[in-house]
Amino acid sequence: MSDPVSSCTARLQQQEQEIRTLSAEIESLKNPQSLSPSPHLEQLRDENTKLKYRLNILKRSLQDERSHCSKSMMNVNLLLQDVFGEAIRASCPELDNPPLVVTPNQQAKFGDYQCNSAMAMAQMLKAKGIKTSPREIAEKIIQNLPDNELIQKTEIAGPGFINVHLKKTFVSKLLSNLLVNGVQPPPLASRKKVVVDFSSPNIAKEMHVGHLRSTIIGESMCRMFEFLGYDVLRLNHVGDWGTQFGMLIAHLQDKFPDYLTSSPPISDLQAFYKESKKRFDEEEDFKKRAYQCVVRLQSKEPDFIKGWNLICDVSRKEFQRVYDCLDIQIIERGESYYQDMMTQVVKEFEGKGLSEFDEGRKIVFAPGQSVPLTIVKSDGGYTYDTSDLAALRQRLFVEKADIIIYVTDSGQATHFQLVFAAAQMIGWYDPQVTRVEHAGFGVVLGEDKKKFKTRSGDTVRLMDLLDEGLKRSMDKLKDKERDKVLTPEELIKAQRSVAFGCIKYADLSHNRINDYVFSFDKMLDDRGNTAAYLLYALTRIRSIARLANIDEAMLRKAAETTEVLLDHEKEWKLGKCILRFPEVLQKVLDDLLLHTLCDFLYELATTFTEFYDSCYCVEKDRQTGEVIKVNMWRMLLCEATATIMAKGFEILGINQVHRM
Repeated sequence: MSDPVSSCTARLQQQEQEIRTLSAEIESLKNPQSLSPSPHLEQLRDENTKLKYRLNILKRSLQDERSHCSKSMMNVNLLLQDVFGEAIRASCPELDNPPLVVTPNQQAKFGDYQCNSAMAMAQMLKAKGIKTSPREIAEKIIQNLPDNELIQKTEIAGPGFINVHLKKTFVSKLLSNLLVNGVQPPPLASRKKVVVDFSSPNIAKEMHVGHLRSTIIGESMCRMFEFLGYDVLRLNHVGDWGTQFGMLIAHLQDKFPDYLTSSPPISDLQAFYKESKKRFDEEEDFKKRAYQCVVRLQSKEPDFIKGWNLICDVSRKEFQRVYDCLDIQIIERGESYYQDMMTQVVKEFEGKGLSEFDEGRKIVFAPGQSVPLTIVKSDGGYTYDTSDLAALRQRLFVEKADIIIYVTDSGQATHFQLVFAAAQMIGWYDPQVTRVEHAGFGVVLGEDKKKFKTRSGDTVRLMDLLDEGLKRSMDKLKDKERDKVLTPEELIKAQRSVAFGCIKYADLSHNRINDYVFSFDKMLDDRGNTAAYLLYALTRIRSIARLANIDEAMLRKAAETTEVLLDHEKEWKLGKCILRFPEVLQKVLDDLLLHTLCDFLYELATTFTEFYDSCYCVEKDRQTGEVIKVNMWRMLLCEATATIMAKGFEILGINQVHRM
């Protein structure tokens, strides 16, 4: 609601509360007959009437503005909440913050949506000593429903559920709006800054399957925030600093003494890392030299910085191969970026008396936390705790982020809980104003339900996994003889779309909090809730118009001139399903669980199949195959479905193909 409506409503509620208080005082007096009416009460009632009149005008103009001027997709659930919220407040003005529960109905025979507030309201009234049944409250709510263009009829079911039937004209109008204007997100009150910290591999180590989840989930979250209109900064907090670089630089000096003038041909950084680690563990002289290298690196001596940069560059090239496959856009900002900020963080905690000494370490205890953060080690060095505090501080004060999300495995949940608690304690942010959240995820399991490993027991290299996906995807396409109908370019495009789309979707379609089993056979299956099925479904939907010789220009013209009829039950079901897209995105925005979007896309695809099997879009002569009739309103439903599915794919990072 707009600000004038909110302020007017607040004043109205305050005045009504004062009226009730004064009325109660009058009633409680022993001889009310001898009292003359309170001038204050009369004044309040008079102003109250004027406010109600003004509020109704504001609400009507707001509703007109919403329905006539908005090119954005409307969240039907939120519109119903506005309508029912007003009716609930009018029905029980004595309740502060009455519950407002509006949900889609699971069974079509009971209507389209359901308001389930009456039962909870009855309990609240009972606590105030007012006895009334939920059904009576439901009747009152229905009586107080304001004029609106959404609701066809309401029915009370059971103890007090209110079933809501939407107007077909309203749904048809929203579908036409979608077809004419495209998938436009609901307008934002203000454009907030979002920082998403994801992927975060370690320099000199291969990206493995554990990084896959963070990379895929983080990228998809960024795409969703961007679609909704937020200003998004994607950050790759790589592990590019620390004691391991001492041994790597020492080994570099020994193996490639001319590294300063001739770039060393390090092709396998993983093997290089293992060699240096073996020497570090077994050779005492090498170990001492490695520690000296760390000190000289931290002192930023040019030769050592150059060695460090050479090692980082080799890693970056490997990471980029993965990011190119998965269409990942991300800015590297590793631990080294925050080194100079850590001293300031330590000083700030010391200056406010929030740190203490413990066996030579400097630690910070945050309220309600049983484990401390270590901000300075006993040898004077900094820790991951210091680095993450410095990063959070920079994101809050320099980036001025309104929302900060960390996408890492659930094993780091306690660490982030401590960091966030310390940041709140020192006053860096208020969780009521700034959203700082750890979006944790479970581990990837093999088909044996154990941690995903190679046969030799090693961690699976991410590049090997992606290459295997490409091979299997091509095998699948050739099994279906797609190589005989697609051009070589189309075949390669389909191969990459299926391979990488299936890997992404298999991850995103599971609740990220849970572990999930990685299975190429399941993810490449074109039956059930998989990317392969959805990609085929979208390609098929797009082909309906093409086979009927209807081009984009004809569809655009029809969208402006043809009413979307919803008389058949399957048309009605599909139309309502399409319009749930903004509700689904709102839920994902609230809980950051992307499987809800995947479930919706699968439901949309299966609902479309029901519609297509029951409703002729194109009628053909059975003998000649010639098109006799095109039911254009149904073609528009096909187009609306495809438009929403394509936008869903875009958010999930799945590349659609026009031919498969």
